[in-house]
Amino acid sequence: MRPVRIAFIGQRGIPATIGGIEHHVEEIGSRLAERGHQVTVYTRGNYSRERIAEYRGMRVRYMPTVPTKRLEALVHSGLSTAHAILPGEEAADILHYHAIGPSVFTPVPRLLTSRRVVVTIHGLDHDREKWGFGARTSLRAAGWITAHVPHATITVSRDLADHYLERYGRPAHHIPNGVASPVTRRPRLITERWGLAGEDYLLFLGRLVPEKAPDLLVRAFRRVETTTRLVLAGGSSFTDGYVRHLEALASADPRVIMAGEVRGELRDELYTNAAAFVLPSNLEGLPLTLLEAASHRLPLIASDIPPHREVLGRDAPGGRFFRRGDQNALSDALGAVLGALPVEREGARQLADRVVRDYNWDAATDATEELYASLLARRSSVSLRSAGPSVGPLRAR
Repeated sequence: MRPVRIAFIGQRGIPATIGGIEHHVEEIGSRLAERGHQVTVYTRGNYSRERIAEYRGMRVRYMPTVPTKRLEALVHSGLSTAHAILPGEEAADILHYHAIGPSVFTPVPRLLTSRRVVVTIHGLDHDREKWGFGARTSLRAAGWITAHVPHATITVSRDLADHYLERYGRPAHHIPNGVASPVTRRPRLITERWGLAGEDYLLFLGRLVPEKAPDLLVRAFRRVETTTRLVLAGGSSFTDGYVRHLEALASADPRVIMAGEVRGELRDELYTNAAAFVLPSNLEGLPLTLLEAASHRLPLIASDIPPHREVLGRDAPGGRFFRRGDQNALSDALGAVLGALPVEREGARQLADRVVRDYNWDAATDATEELYASLLARRSSVSLRSAGPSVGPLRAR
């Protein structure tokens, strides 16, 4: 494929911190840049204090926004769209949007230019509990846009692809997330900060938002008689009230550690040395934290939602399910795994080999690049008026 100019729009920015979308953009964008493409990642002006012009071969362009829950993503995506379609050396051949909300701007390049428009769906944002009725209604409308306006719609899980076919009658391109090779570290920072020695704590890592249900985990953990501790690592995503509620719950059990946002060496240490990883979510796309925990060969305990089943397969040592939202079932699963760690660890090693094989960033980049090539070839052979909204389903190699 000849080098092209690609604009990523909708993510908070890079370098990635804890957000799954940001990690997805960084991993695929950097690989596209290595292949000679000019990749521009639009980054929110309030994303970080440090400003950089380039990262891992990608151009970083900061655009201002309004730092409120309802406007931050929309304002930034609108301004980024305008910048990406203006004439100049950064005028994008492909505008690639991430998440449902930012996709409300896809009609602009779709109708006013001959640029190719792609959107990746990382989850059904209108089901997230942080949104009120009005925002959910708007996001449902944006969901229709993601199915009908872009030239191609990508989903990161089979469950999301099935949703688009069943809900909108539109095929989507299933290109799953990947997982990087794990970085293992001996316990040092976790010992200095919390007195953890390794294999003496359960780990939850992710945004502290209602749909990930860390509050359910804390309540379920209270019922487990163990000296093992529980580490909740993550921060607010415009959910400060919920985080305060979670902190109050955690304060009632001295075994629970609220670690805050973690990154770098501390994040690696937490993954490397946990006894098991727990993800009790009610809603997910295809969670990178679950893939990362699996790659570290941690026993996994997850709610039985379709994206988790897609990764883990059947309930077996190394990958255990509990009924979504069931506090007692989660307590039982925690106790059972902690009571049989040698068996669970052996199962986790086998699961890790499959996850690392099946969820590969290079394969995801291959599939994305192939999709771009097919869309650009179509542009050169068919007029914009006659071009259809999507090509046929494409799966990662």
